[in-house]
Amino acid sequence: MPVEFRSECDDIEEAKSPSNTSVAAVAVKNADASVYKIIHGYLKQKNNSIIRVAANVARKAASNKLSRKTSDVFDTLIQKQQSKWGNKTGPLLSGICYCIASCSMILLNKVVLSSYNFDAGISLMLYQNFVCVVILLILELFRVITTEELTWKLIKVWIPVNLIFIGMLVTGMYSLKYINVAMVTILKNMTNIITAIGELYIFRKSQNKKVWAALFLMIVSAVCGGITDLSFHLIGYTWQILNCFLTAGYSLTLRRLMDTAKQSSKSGSLNEVSMVLLNNALSIPFAIILVVIFDEWEYVCQAEVTREPMFWVVATASGLLGLAISFSSVWFLHQTGPTTYSLVGSLNKIPISVAGILLFNVPVSVENFCSIVFGLFAGIFFAKAKMS
Repeated sequence: MPVEFRSECDDIEEAKSPSNTSVAAVAVKNADASVYKIIHGYLKQKNNSIIRVAANVARKAASNKLSRKTSDVFDTLIQKQQSKWGNKTGPLLSGICYCIASCSMILLNKVVLSSYNFDAGISLMLYQNFVCVVILLILELFRVITTEELTWKLIKVWIPVNLIFIGMLVTGMYSLKYINVAMVTILKNMTNIITAIGELYIFRKSQNKKVWAALFLMIVSAVCGGITDLSFHLIGYTWQILNCFLTAGYSLTLRRLMDTAKQSSKSGSLNEVSMVLLNNALSIPFAIILVVIFDEWEYVCQAEVTREPMFWVVATASGLLGLAISFSSVWFLHQTGPTTYSLVGSLNKIPISVAGILLFNVPVSVENFCSIVFGLFAGIFFAKAKMS
């Protein structure tokens, strides 16, 4: 506390010095030192909630002394500090939301597909997206949210993103059915490699040597994990490899087409809610076509599990999480970039791997467990390399 107080006093004395000719300094010279001290103290403490209150109180208390210019200086200081904190908390908050939503989504989908032995991944995706669209339309009806009007020009631009989005969801569903959650999370590290290569060729964004070393470790962990996997399933691994390519393609394509999509809209802008509605609404007709092609409709009508109320509770909850992950992924991608989007997805593999092994009683050998741990630490190393 004494050090902090001394620092504030030093700032005031510096403002009083003859060499300082700024507006704030002139105000201090005119006996506004107490006001400046209050504002500066709160700014240094980063107490965002009380800054405005302190400013108003101090301004009223010294209303006879403060000039209009001095008041404007304090307003500018406050606005800049609040904007600075907003820029710092935006990526962090969006990243946390994305991690929670994606972890919960994987676990719930595993429950529906494996625990309930539901063999219609496309139908599940169709139901989840339908739930998302209904909720968004209800929220828009009550004017809680606003969305961009869908036009053919915008839809044509967004279709490539949507097709990759559907492929990403479907392949993820089928890989979860055949592979345990821990191995799915480790194999998803391959997405980071594909994304980094894509950024290099599409956005001309190069990575440092530490990043490439971390990516190599991820390849090693994925190969070792597959070799030592006691429940290895070739079909499941094939689906997961396809999912890695589609997930990387989704983040890169979304990033590339965002500006074009905004220009194609009537208002010239496209918020996160509109993007989520576009993805989920456009996926419904394509999903119906796939359900008919793969003859899943007949299976869904005859399956006994669809007559259990609890199954629909879990399926609906997964739909709600689908909406949450759609919001958080678009929001997070806006705040950061494709590679950061993928690497944060790598970091949340630690809790989900542990939960997957414990909740589903997965048989794990010592070698396979070491491969999983190695892969998780490779993800952490990758994150640190990206931040350096």
